Amino acid sequence: MDFTLSEDQQAIFETARAFAASELAPHSARWDEEKVFPVETLRAAAALGLAGIYVKDDVGGSALGRLDAALVFEALSYGDVSTAAFLSIHNMASWMIDRFGSESLRRKYLPRLTTMELIASYCLTEPGSGSDAASLRTTAKREGDEYVLNGAKAFISGAGTSDVYVVMARTGAEGAAGVSTFVVEKASPGLSFGGQERKMGWASQPTAMVHFDGVRVPAENRVGEEGQGFRFAMMGLDGGRLNIAACSLGGAQLALDTATAYLDSRKQFGRALREFQGLQFKLADMATELDAARLMVRRGAAAMDAGDPRATQYCAMAKRFATDAGFEVANQALQLHGGYGYLKDYPLERIVRDLRVHQILEGTNEIMRVIIARELLRP
Repeated sequence: MDFTLSEDQQAIFETARAFAASELAPHSARWDEEKVFPVETLRAAAALGLAGIYVKDDVGGSALGRLDAALVFEALSYGDVSTAAFLSIHNMASWMIDRFGSESLRRKYLPRLTTMELIASYCLTEPGSGSDAASLRTTAKREGDEYVLNGAKAFISGAGTSDVYVVMARTGAEGAAGVSTFVVEKASPGLSFGGQERKMGWASQPTAMVHFDGVRVPAENRVGEEGQGFRFAMMGLDGGRLNIAACSLGGAQLALDTATAYLDSRKQFGRALREFQGLQFKLADMATELDAARLMVRRGAAAMDAGDPRATQYCAMAKRFATDAGFEVANQALQLHGGYGYLKDYPLERIVRDLRVHQILEGTNEIMRVIIARELLRP
């Protein structure tokens, strides 16, 4: 069991980390404050191959693995959690088209998705179906060579800005077996968007409802066969959970490094804070939790790359542990700064706000426990 990254993996990590340092970190506070969605910066990331990380190379993807992706998102999140997380969502939507779409659908969209000439969003959650995703109500009725979509999706990252929406809609009976997947273009008549949500964090990416009012979608834009969409969505989320967990690692590592530097420079009671054993213990615990989380994320990614039948369980474990640990590390780093940690002059309050949602999206951490228990109790 080798925990050392290969030369290629180290190069991937360092490339993403350098991009984060030069293109994300200097702007992160302003993007958060002004709610800027940095599309051109995302396209610059795409030029490095980071918009189609595990998309096949015949359509412009990088054809890398899930461990490579985990390294990328950890590195990018060290510069800006919110922007890195959106890039994760774009990658997930693109991968679904690449993995399950027809050859014509792949050729139609992926060359422009991998450059981020087109930006993609993932549309599963609805106002009435969050954790119970299989109960979704958005419908897609077949009419000749088209499907007509009606319904609404909630909490959609990129809504109103993205050009392409990978949408799960009901084509059949109740339950998971009645769900299919479609690629819907922004310009489609009947497609509209709600107002921007006023969020605690993730301010550098837009979030809104997506409304479908008689939206006609060519049958050729269906991904895979009817009734397979829920399985596609769940397979997409396995990787999405690892990516969001990796984003928690990057944000938490920045918080830990910032706190370590602060304890080195700040003095109280005539001594540097680093000399107080109680604070040393706190740093030690933070570093240990973060390293354990990193190992779990990389084990889950390696399991996906290897086709391990336990990959779904490992991904759920990694997402639950890493997002909880990442938030706690960031919160403790803020505490170590005292009142200064609460100010926007320091990155801690932004990291805490951005990481909090990771415990909710891509399946809440309560649902991760459901998945883990289901796998453990499987006959």
